Amino acid sequence: MMSTEILCCKNLTKRFGAKTALNGINLNIERGKIVGLLGPNGSGKTTLIKLANALLTKTDGEILINGLAPSAETKKIVSYLPDKTYLNSWMKVKDILNFFSDFYDDFNAQKALDMLARLDISPENRLKTMSKGTKEKVQLILVMSREAQIYFLDEPIAGVDPAARDYILNTIISNYNENASVVISTHLISDIEKVLDEAVFIQNGEIKLHKTVDEIRQENGSSVDNYFREVFKCL
Repeated sequence: MMSTEILCCKNLTKRFGAKTALNGINLNIERGKIVGLLGPNGSGKTTLIKLANALLTKTDGEILINGLAPSAETKKIVSYLPDKTYLNSWMKVKDILNFFSDFYDDFNAQKALDMLARLDISPENRLKTMSKGTKEKVQLILVMSREAQIYFLDEPIAGVDPAARDYILNTIISNYNENASVVISTHLISDIEKVLDEAVFIQNGEIKLHKTVDEIRQENGSSVDNYFREVFKCL
């Protein structure tokens, strides 16, 4: 029987020398949810995502993906969009599609081609000829074309124009199945609030709040963005 929890953290701690990036966090994320991992820059969002992707190792506590510690095995069910471009600019889009097809058993190349066609992006195009916004879209298409069980998207809408943001959000909500979850890390809350089921507030490596978006609105009489600004005293 498939567990309802896809991500589970118990007293998860990560230190870099004297700096504590995550301080004993407890967090459970169920399947079928779009969750905002929300916090100021430097709050621990990327550290948590890298731990979940086995790119960092924990200092203490536990992190489980579908009941397993992050490893080569869990990478088969995790699709990850990092906060920085990692594709080589000289590559053609078709080369990247072939790379993903070879590397990931769950990559749906036809889905990727369909999304690229709707944007009028030719598989023959090289990344270096594209605008920043178009590159962001290509990377997202690659990530969302996997039939993964959890998607980690680290700042997917940072640095792109409003039209590109709308496309990115629509792509996210229309390309994951009901048994999968999406974790979106961002500080641009007003832009993504409309697609979220739950919000996790993180500050200084600690979870300050984890509630459904509806609970936050009902309890505080304000949007998630406004409540976030109040909690973190953002200007």
